[in-house]
Amino acid sequence: MKILVLNGPNLNMLGIREPDIYGKKTYADLTALIKAHCEKNNIDVTFKQSNHEGALVDFIQQAYFEKCDGIVINPGAYTHTSVAILDALKAVAIPFVEVHISDIDEREGFRQISYISSIAETTIKGRGFDGYIEAVDFLKERL
Repeated sequence: MKILVLNGPNLNMLGIREPDIYGKKTYADLTALIKAHCEKNNIDVTFKQSNHEGALVDFIQQAYFEKCDGIVINPGAYTHTSVAILDALKAVAIPFVEVHISDIDEREGFRQISYISSIAETTIKGRGFDGYIEAVDFLKERL
């Protein structure tokens, strides 16, 4: 099984950005956690992160051509604004799980809107880094 873990804007600032919301662990800590879990479960995992919407679209399209079986995506702020990411996910038709470290339903009103949740296999929110592990496990069971 081959999956892409895709993170949007400001996720590279984990540990620095609003630690009261996102915690003190870093992006490197996040990728190490997921990588170790995937190695134990014989899953080929690739990580991509960008602060640029077009780059995220390119990564989604690249996942199609690289024959990824699934995507775990935290679009960051683009969750609430990007039709382009929605359209890219629709175009490639790769099963994906939407993940949010914080519970976006308990935050500002604009954060409660997700452009991609209606086409996601499931959405995991408010579970911190563990949400990514849950997403990987969901895809493994589903695929």
